[in-house]
Amino acid sequence: MRVLLTSFALASHYNCLVPLGWALAAAGHEVRVASQPALTDAITASGLTAVPVGTDPPLDEVRERPGAAMGPPRVHEDRDEPVTWEQALDFDTVIAPLLLAATNNTAMVDELVAFARRWRPDLVIWEPFTLAGAVAAEACGAAHVRALWGLDVLGSARRAFLELRDRQPRAHWEDPVGEWLALTLGRYSRPFTEEAVTGRLTIDTTMPPSLRLPAGVPVVGMRALPYNGRSVMPGWLAEPPARPRVCFTLGRTGADFLHDWKLGPAELVAAAAELDVEVVATLDAQQRAALEPLPGNVRVVDFVPMNLLMPTCAVAVHHGGAGTFSAALLNGVPQLMIANTWDCPVKAKRLAAQGAGRYIAPPELDAAGFRAALAALLDDPGPRAAADRLRREMLAEPTPAELVPRLERLVAEDRAGKSGGYPGPIGDPGAVERVLR
Repeated sequence: MRVLLTSFALASHYNCLVPLGWALAAAGHEVRVASQPALTDAITASGLTAVPVGTDPPLDEVRERPGAAMGPPRVHEDRDEPVTWEQALDFDTVIAPLLLAATNNTAMVDELVAFARRWRPDLVIWEPFTLAGAVAAEACGAAHVRALWGLDVLGSARRAFLELRDRQPRAHWEDPVGEWLALTLGRYSRPFTEEAVTGRLTIDTTMPPSLRLPAGVPVVGMRALPYNGRSVMPGWLAEPPARPRVCFTLGRTGADFLHDWKLGPAELVAAAAELDVEVVATLDAQQRAALEPLPGNVRVVDFVPMNLLMPTCAVAVHHGGAGTFSAALLNGVPQLMIANTWDCPVKAKRLAAQGAGRYIAPPELDAAGFRAALAALLDDPGPRAAADRLRREMLAEPTPAELVPRLERLVAEDRAGKSGGYPGPIGDPGAVERVLR
């Protein structure tokens, strides 16, 4: 079969699709990856075939809009009280133009649809922000699924939005996300359905079942296989650390969200270095300069593959990025998360509730508290045991290769449904679950 993967041009979102793309290609299927031109090098570096479409998303312009420095809107699960209709509507009113329309710009959607109609994929797999993948699938008649790289906060938000909207007078039934999708699908003479928001199926590529959010849609797990792009194993990683190793990283995107951190990365690394540990820190030139002179037990690197570093670590300190989070989970490493954006605080709280880590809100940072939290994770065997339990959960999930036959059956049932032989209505969760067994 022909499979089209699609992500907007941000490598940290694309990376979750790579292992699944490899598995599909290894099973003999034709695989293409469509994205804006800025992602082309990342796609080809992963060994998959790139299809550049449209123009690059104006991410710099989005970041410069008023309030953008504060990051994306606060997700519902990061609130202490139940979300109200006004909050749900405000959330959708922000994400429709700021996230969805910006990352799925008109040129990108038009060219993606044109390619899909020419190439005729049987299956489209899209990451949660790239609803252009759902639009293209609907426009060419392909089955389509989402692949999550984090908590399903968008699926959960959609469920809450619809439940709250149904309690309002029909005259107040606004739906910014649905209206944007309806207008977009209308350009290709396709009607809007909820499947355009959530896909026929959701594949969770990073979360063990006990950490997932209930979104009310069919979900199948996949064992995380962290992909870090082009990487080389440094020689020092071949030697076992003499002291407990602490990973400190902001990934490739975390440095964009330091606006409310009371302490900077260099100050936190210096605080960690006061413990009897070895710290491996990924810092940029400015952050490294703030740490001079460099403590003797700190190793600063520009980049190190998390899938290679994490098995040697006792604790991971990070902002909640998907790649670091899943690499730590997969290796049973306790995590200290300083998180303030999108799903990261929710992941941190859910991980802490499982006993496998700790969460510090950035405004509450101080050197003594940070150092004490880190020391507790290092000294107490409980977090390591809890992290190992989550690791075993992840290892019990199907590998990407094991998911391929399930996706093949999903496509076969989709074809049968369109020819009149489908065993249940299109979009019926029970039918989907039967296909996946």
